[in-house]
Amino acid sequence: MTTSLALRAEWAKFTTLRSQWITPLIAVLLTAGITAAVQAAYGEVDRSLRDDPAEGIYYGMLFGHVAVVASGILLIGQEYASDTVRASLAAVPRRGRFYAGKLMLGTGIGLVVGLLSVAGAHLATSATVGLDLGQPGAVRSIVAGVLYHPLLLVLCLGLTAMLRNLTAAIGLLTPAVFLGTTFLTAVPGVREAAYFLPDRAGLYATRYLTDPAVPYGHWTGLLVMALWAAAAAWGGLLSLQRNDA
Repeated sequence: MTTSLALRAEWAKFTTLRSQWITPLIAVLLTAGITAAVQAAYGEVDRSLRDDPAEGIYYGMLFGHVAVVASGILLIGQEYASDTVRASLAAVPRRGRFYAGKLMLGTGIGLVVGLLSVAGAHLATSATVGLDLGQPGAVRSIVAGVLYHPLLLVLCLGLTAMLRNLTAAIGLLTPAVFLGTTFLTAVPGVREAAYFLPDRAGLYATRYLTDPAVPYGHWTGLLVMALWAAAAAWGGLLSLQRNDA
């Protein structure tokens, strides 16, 4: 089976399993919906949402990216949980092609979610408190916001392939992204290292303003996240090739 046929097989799984296509939709709804609600309620009075426009625009992403994490986990973890990974590998004996199909599908899903989420968040902000896209850093923030989603999804897909367990992946990755890394940036002595965690680095890339406490630039933050995603994808491939299904 060629890589394109492996991708088509992954697409068939994605469209027929309700949990897999609903989860990305939830990510978009959470990102845009929570941004709209928070901006409408506090955008005019809370300076933290106005000093750096990205704080308000991407506020909903802090919740929506949990669904992105779940999407990456489910793309491969669901097959380990149901033991259908054996049948998948029987249909696509070349494990590299099987995994490449998942990575391509995950990247595509992440890009679509990123485009819709960022567009929805900007439209929600524009409709509630107004938005000036002519500000310095606005275009970069949009690009980084879109790319953040596929990078996070691929990262979680790769880590789940390494763990080879759906429950373990959900139990470790979801709280780590939702609470863990945010908590670490508030702990003295750990804060400096926490800035190099993938989600922290990626989110910093979406900010308009520079934070003197962060030891790198905005584009470097996105690069840090991309390196994490590449390492996780590579680790997932090695795990798939070296372990029995």
